[in-house]
Amino acid sequence: MTAVDAHKSLIGSPGTDTAADTPPDRPERRPLAPYLLSLPALALFAVLLLVPLVMTGLLSLNSFGFYTGIENVWQLGNYIDIVTDDYFHEIFLRTFRIAVVVTLLCAVLGAPEAYILRRMRSPWRGLCLLVVLGPLLISVVSRTLGWALLFGSTGIINTALMAVGLIATPIEFMYTETGVVIALTHVLVPFMVLSVWASLQRLDPQVENAALSLGAKPFTVLRRVVLPQVVPGILSGSIIVFALAASAFATPAIIGGRRLKVAATLAYDEFLNTLNWPLGAAIAILLLLANIVIIVGCNRLVERRYKQVFE
Repeated sequence: MTAVDAHKSLIGSPGTDTAADTPPDRPERRPLAPYLLSLPALALFAVLLLVPLVMTGLLSLNSFGFYTGIENVWQLGNYIDIVTDDYFHEIFLRTFRIAVVVTLLCAVLGAPEAYILRRMRSPWRGLCLLVVLGPLLISVVSRTLGWALLFGSTGIINTALMAVGLIATPIEFMYTETGVVIALTHVLVPFMVLSVWASLQRLDPQVENAALSLGAKPFTVLRRVVLPQVVPGILSGSIIVFALAASAFATPAIIGGRRLKVAATLAYDEFLNTLNWPLGAAIAILLLLANIVIIVGCNRLVERRYKQVFE
C-alpha cells in the first residue's frame, strides 16, 4: 500500500459518512429572553397580588377574642362559623344574586348596544361610544352618589313619576336590592359593550348580507349568524361584570347602606368596625374562591356548548 492509499483510507472516500463528518445530536436550547423579559412583571405580580393573598389566607386561620385581640393560633374556626351560620349564608346568597341579575342586565343591554354601535357610521358612532364609555371617566363614588340623589324619596325619579300620576307614593330605591342592581348595571355595562364590541370586529358584514340574500329574516340572521359569533365577547364580558359585581364595595355601601349588606361590605365591617380581622379575611378568601369556582364552571359549560365558536 502506497502512502496515497493509506491517506485515502484514513480520511475516507468521497461521499461516505464518517463519525467525524456527522456532528453529535445536541438538545435544542430554548431562548431565555422571553423568561427574562417576563421577570419584572412576574415579580410585580407576586409582590402586589400573591403575597397579600397568602398573608390574607394565613390571617384567616388565626383566632380572635374581643379581650385578647388576634391570637396566633392556627384553626379553621372562622370558616366553620361562616359555613354553619345562616346569617353569612343570606349575605353570600344576596351577593351572588345581585351579581347574576346585574350580569344578565348588562348582557341584555350591552350586547345590542355594541351591535348597534358597530353598524353606525361616523361621526355618530364616536359620539354614541363616548356616551356609553363616559361613566368610566367618572369616579364610581361620584356616580353612585348621583344615583343616591336620584333614588331619594324627593329625588328626580320619584318626583317625575308622581308628577305624571304613575305612582301615589315614592318608590323605595335606597337600601334595596333594586337600587343596588340599577346602580351597578350603570357602572358595569360599559365593560360588556367593550367586550362584545371587540368580538364583533371579527364579524364580516357580508355574511349577514349573504344570509339576507338567501331569504333569511333579520331575526333569524341575528339568532343564527350574529349571536353564535359574539358568544365569546358576551362570555368574557359576563365574566368581567360578574366578578366586579360580586366584589363591588362602593355602590352597595352607598345605595344599600348598613341595612343591605353584601360580602364586600361585611368584610369591611369586620376589619374596621368589629376589628375581627381573621373573620374578615376568611370572608374575603371565601368570596374569592366562590368567584373563581363560578366563573371557571360557567366558562367550561359555555365553551363546551359553543365549542366550534372558540376553536
